[in-house]
Formats: sequence, C-alpha cells, structure tokens
Amino acid sequence: MIKLILLGILSGAFFSTTFVFNDVMSVSGGHWLWSAFLRYFFVIIFLIIILILQGGIKRLKDVCKLFMENYWFWTISGTIGYGFFYALLCFSADYSPGWVIAATWQFTMFSGLFVFMMFGKKFPKKIWIFSFIIFVGVCLVNLSHMENFDLKALLLGGLPVLIASFFYPMGNQLVWEAKNGDHKNVPKITSKLLSNAFNKVFLMSIGSVPFWIILLIIINPPAPSDSQIITTALIAFFSGILATPIFLYARNLAKDSNEIAAVDSTQASEVGFSLIGGMIFLGNASLNLYSILGIALIMGGLLLFTKYQNA
Repeated sequence: MIKLILLGILSGAFFSTTFVFNDVMSVSGGHWLWSAFLRYFFVIIFLIIILILQGGIKRLKDVCKLFMENYWFWTISGTIGYGFFYALLCFSADYSPGWVIAATWQFTMFSGLFVFMMFGKKFPKKIWIFSFIIFVGVCLVNLSHMENFDLKALLLGGLPVLIASFFYPMGNQLVWEAKNGDHKNVPKITSKLLSNAFNKVFLMSIGSVPFWIILLIIINPPAPSDSQIITTALIAFFSGILATPIFLYARNLAKDSNEIAAVDSTQASEVGFSLIGGMIFLGNASLNLYSILGIALIMGGLLLFTKYQNA
C-alpha cells in the first residue's frame, strides 16, 4: 500500500505541471481547444516512439490491432476519460488560475467514489471519512486565496472542473473493469498488452481523437502560437508520458476498490505542487497559515489511507 501511495504522489507531482503550464498559456494567450488537442497529439507521437523502443514495430502493430478489435470501447473510454475530462479542464484555465483548478479538481476524490458505486463497488465507511479529511484540506487551500476568487471563476472556472472530475475516473474505471472486472456492460479484454501502462494510455489517447476532430471542426479556433505548441508538448511529456502511466500502473496494482480509492486520493497532492509551481513560475503569493494547514490535512488523509490498509 505504501508503494501505491508513493507512486500516486509521484504522478501527482507530474500532473501538477498541467495546471501550472495551462495557467501560463492562459496568461500568454492561445485558444483552450489547442491546449487540449495538442497535448494528446504530442502524447500519441511520444507513445509511438516509446512503444517501438519497447517492442519494435510489432508492439505498435499489436496495440493498434487491439484497438481495432475493441474500437467502440476505446473510443468511448478515451472520449470520456481523456476527451471530456481535458477539454473541460483547459476551458476552465481561461477563467481561473492554476491553484483554483488544482484545488477544485480534488473533488475527484468524491466523484471517484460515486463512480465506483455506479460500477457496483463497495468499500468501508472509513474511506468516506478519510476522503472528507482530504476535502477539508482542499477547502482550506481555497480559503487561503479567497480574496482572489469571484463568481465568474466559480461558474466558468470551477464548475467545468467539477464535471470533469467525474469523467476522468469513469474513463479509467472502464479500462480497469475491462481488464480486471466482470461488469456485464463492459467488454472483457484479456490481452497481456493491458499490463503495460503505456499501451493503455496510447489506446485511450487514440480513442479520443474523433472527439478532438469534431470539436476542432465545430469551434474552428485560430491557429496556435509557437509558444503554445511548445508548452503543450511539455505538458504532454510530463503529464501524459510520465504522470498518467505511473498513475495507471499504481491503479493496476490495486487489488480492490479500497486500494483504488487510495491511489485516486493521492492526486490531492497536486494542490501543493501547483501552489509551489505557481510561486516559482508565475510569482503567485506564498503559502499562508490556511494553505499550510490545508496541505497538512491532505497529507494526513493520505497517511490514514496507508495506516488503515496496513492495520
């Protein structure tokens, strides 16, 4: 369990670059749709290289074959888990700073539990208590910067993130169910290729492509700037190539819904990492007492997860 927690926190550190760099792009300009689409464009390019390095052209062909054998599943799970999720996250970056988005994103702890319930999972009531402790910490982090918060940021910056917090765990849970579960509405995929986190990210990324194409046709945004292209490439590398495979690897190691919930809860560490990143790259205000207390509660909740699982 300690290994799962540490892997989750490491992925949270890399995931936090998304909030910081999206904040940077919102300041420098550039349409949110390009920030979203280009990330997965670069993720796919990077993963093609990685898959070939891991297993040659044969590996890439085998993964593409697996995609075609379950085309609708990967399109649905990729659209939900990557498309809907990241489009809403990038849209919100135009209206809220990175720390607000990172903090609001921690609602995924609760939404993830509801997603588990949708798939018929059960877990002890203690899991809700631990999640609530972490959520209180997140609220304190928000409170520490309340003077910078307004209604527009709440509706256009916060609400899309709350909605996105349901889509991300839902997409990931669909993949988990396909590999490990027995849900009647999810196809069973027994391929050994799903044991490799890079393969799963590639499959879901490819599955999200139709969604991005449709959005680009409908919205028709102006061309991205060179800086936006470079920044999204960095996000793709840190978040898509490093963070996501580590997170999915930890999730894949989880043996039951309790451990999955614990791994998902480690993403609360993104709040602290995003605050620090904002201080370094954007000159945001330093931590105050509420921020420190909030982060302490977040980390305390994670420790309770670990203690409970090892009791």
